[in-house]
Amino acid sequence: MSFRLTGLLLGAAFALGAQANPAKPGGDTTTTKTGANAYSMPAANLSFDKRLDFSVGNSFFRNPWVAAPATTDARDGLGPLFNTNACQSCHIKDGRGHPPAFDGDNAVSMLVRLSVPADESQQHRDYLRTLGVVPHPVYGGQLQDMAIPGAVPEGKVVIHYSPQTVRFHDGSTVELRRPHVSIDQPGYGEPGSQLLTSSRIAPPMIGLGLLEAIPESALLAGEDPHDENNDGIRGHANRVWDAAREQAVIGRFGWKAGQPSLRQQNAGAFAGDMGLTSSLMLTNDCTAAQACEQYPDGGQSEVSDEVLDAVTFYSQHLAVPARRHLDNPDVQAGEQLFLALGCAGCHTPSYTTGTHASPALSHQKIYPYTDLLLHDMGDDLADNRPEFEAGGREWRTPPLWGLGYAGEVAGQPARYLHDGRARTPLEAVLWHGGEAEAARNRVLAASAREREQLIAFLESL
Repeated sequence: MSFRLTGLLLGAAFALGAQANPAKPGGDTTTTKTGANAYSMPAANLSFDKRLDFSVGNSFFRNPWVAAPATTDARDGLGPLFNTNACQSCHIKDGRGHPPAFDGDNAVSMLVRLSVPADESQQHRDYLRTLGVVPHPVYGGQLQDMAIPGAVPEGKVVIHYSPQTVRFHDGSTVELRRPHVSIDQPGYGEPGSQLLTSSRIAPPMIGLGLLEAIPESALLAGEDPHDENNDGIRGHANRVWDAAREQAVIGRFGWKAGQPSLRQQNAGAFAGDMGLTSSLMLTNDCTAAQACEQYPDGGQSEVSDEVLDAVTFYSQHLAVPARRHLDNPDVQAGEQLFLALGCAGCHTPSYTTGTHASPALSHQKIYPYTDLLLHDMGDDLADNRPEFEAGGREWRTPPLWGLGYAGEVAGQPARYLHDGRARTPLEAVLWHGGEAEAARNRVLAASAREREQLIAFLESL
């Protein structure tokens, strides 16, 4: 039966219609830039002097780091093991990454997180408290498939896909791709049968400062871990270690909300992705078995506080692009379907930011379409790798703002979900399970016309 003819769902759509998204999802920070650079613009309400700060951060985000020693000591210390030599290489034009396109392709914009199951030792308890996982004793917390001259990369990511057909109630079908990830050419011996892995493509960078500025109370108000309202959704915040404050706080960033702030997220990326230390991350991902101390480095804090602050300012102030096609009847119908199908149960449409250190980010009405909470997404999307309080089937709800620009920014067909398995937004929806299974089943029962309208709405964001 068509959902538009289902009275209960239609009533729900009208009841929620007041949450309709305005043209400026990032409030006054919203940019009107379109095309390939739609994700790369500064917040529209930044002052001139702050735009200069944005440009400085942009320089350190885009330009490559080199191995030490080098004449440019502000950018040396790369490695010895790393995934990439520049932030921009993963976050392509400040957008999302993608898995390797073919056998032998470099996995530069996709990472594979590593860990092992925890035991009862004090060392493992300490790891879980501060890292959220127990790193592999030889390969650490992340597979690094590149190395400076003389060092040995940890291995190569290999992905194969198997087809999985999904059938709609009207008889039409979609073929999904189930990824199978393995590590080839391990550089430091076989990692063993206890290895836990999780593939992650780089997420888009837009609007991150606005997400950081959402009051904690607003996020916690959305928690319902015991499903007390009986809607089948049991979202909860991740509680993670804040290295600067030396205490557990709620997580907001990363595919499992494993980082509490953009500054710590950036410090972790410098350490894990490029092998660069900072005052917040005094060690990189090298282990004793890899003897990284034999290679030259750039000093204890290879990323100075000034550089870390500059990159953090840049990542906080990348603007969300304006919505498009708001007057299109299909977009309007698709928005009502989005609400009626139950998608907004996790993809919360709007928030108002609180007071942030940056006035440009403060007190903005924003429409990110996320609750930043963890949800059980079912077996099909499970990585079976816990992270702090995130279970092996749980993922943070990703923001949807800017979704319609993803392909333009990438310069190729965009990839979706945490591991890039989905080639279209519809494929991403069809992988949903667990707490989102009921909404997915409603999509399967929708008419072809309604599915087109739903996608028209998502692509208007």
